Amino acid sequence: MKKVFSLILFTCLLSCDDGDLTIDTIDFDSIESVESCDTISATSANVLFKINVDEALILELPAGLLKNEVSNGVISSGISGTTKLTYRIFSDNVTTNYFCDQVPPVAPTVSEEVIAENGVILITTTAVDAETFQHVIELSEISFVTEDGSRITNLQISKFGTVTTKL
Repeated sequence: MKKVFSLILFTCLLSCDDGDLTIDTIDFDSIESVESCDTISATSANVLFKINVDEALILELPAGLLKNEVSNGVISSGISGTTKLTYRIFSDNVTTNYFCDQVPPVAPTVSEEVIAENGVILITTTAVDAETFQHVIELSEISFVTEDGSRITNLQISKFGTVTTKL
């Protein structure tokens, strides 16, 4: 009887599957700092990112979306071919070097990447002084759909952050 029980237990242990990686929540509202590898500019495309230990939220903005002028209300841009929002989970903690080194490090590796299918980027620009402008970037109606077709609905990423440009 012990042998049968041991065999059944052993079989169960070998047949267990950890399952696919499931994303329960995407939470970046508590992360204040928005990072970029290059100087943020109103005249060129910008890649901005936020890091949360082993996750990153990457926002690609086309040239001209950030303007060196006070906005009259909120400027909006839909998620499209030129405005992209990507969520990545890494195999280990990730740092700014992962995004900014000329030769990207071998580790950590990307465990999962999900690109937003829908949503709106909202930007409000104010003048800090005659040459400096502050852009508050918010996200609205963001929709992530994983490779297996499941929709990620528990999003806490309404406030992307604040960046500054200069004339």
